[in-house]
Amino acid sequence: MKALVAAAVAAGLLSASPAFASEALAKSKNCLACHAVDKKLVGPSYKEIAAKYAGQADAAAMLADKVKKGGVGTWGKVPMPPNPQVNDADAKALVDWVLSLK
Repeated sequence: MKALVAAAVAAGLLSASPAFASEALAKSKNCLACHAVDKKLVGPSYKEIAAKYAGQADAAAMLADKVKKGGVGTWGKVPMPPNPQVNDADAKALVDWVLSLK
């Protein structure tokens, strides 16, 4: 019974706080090894990404594809490795969260 209550509370917290849920998802997918919300690490900060693609209608789909396939050149010479372990739904959730940052 306690486990069921704990699971229900955790699910409520995640659904009530999409920013927390997405940051937790980014951590679980190892995105935070190269990216941070507000400072450059190996790759650009999430806020830099959000600013660069603000208002671009195709940005979410393009970035979700880049999460899965990787890329190089947009932010310099250091490549972003492919992340095929990230499924389509998680890639979309991550990108939607990143693009929502100001």
